Amino acid sequence: MSSRVAPVPDSARTPRHDDTGLRTETAELGMWIFLATEILFFGGLLFAYAHARAHWPAGFAVAGRHTDVVLGTFNTAVLLTSSFAVALAVAASEHERDEWAARLLWTTAALGVVFLAAKGIEYQHDWRDGLVPGAHFALAATAGAELFFVLYFFTTGLHAVHLAIGIVMIGAFARGVRRPSSWAHAPRLQAAALYWHFVDVVWIVLYPLLYLVGRSPA
Repeated sequence: MSSRVAPVPDSARTPRHDDTGLRTETAELGMWIFLATEILFFGGLLFAYAHARAHWPAGFAVAGRHTDVVLGTFNTAVLLTSSFAVALAVAASEHERDEWAARLLWTTAALGVVFLAAKGIEYQHDWRDGLVPGAHFALAATAGAELFFVLYFFTTGLHAVHLAIGIVMIGAFARGVRRPSSWAHAPRLQAAALYWHFVDVVWIVLYPLLYLVGRSPA
């Protein structure tokens, strides 16, 4: 005796989450949760900076005047331009202009590489001028100056690591969008762009604290 299994009604089947709005919200929520932990981490560093600057304002002012404000300003412009490029890439992807999206993503990644190259040149200048904390620190006689550069190298180095991760991620999306690949859809690209914007915002916060402190007119 055979029995036939009745077909499962469409309404009873497990729903497939193909809705673009749902995928966008899910991807962005995951990225926001990750960025929340990053905000707490960088927030702790900014608190340490504020606490140290309150105790050694003169030393921080002297040290701040020794940072390379030209390269710092140049890098700020580079990152602002990269944020604009990645925002255009997301818009192009949403309108299924994959070729333009890929080009803009490669432009974003290239600008990130330019930032890291300029930062490397700046670190070389710091080494040459004796601004690396240690036995031969040039501003050792100024209280608080060495602590400023400890925070300077730690925060900018950590930012550079995050930027390098972003470059790899944006480059992967550029290749995925160009092929195109099924995983490189607009909602995930929006989440990647959100990470890139976060890295840029961190630099926008660091820029005045590290490069403009001590340079404002009395």
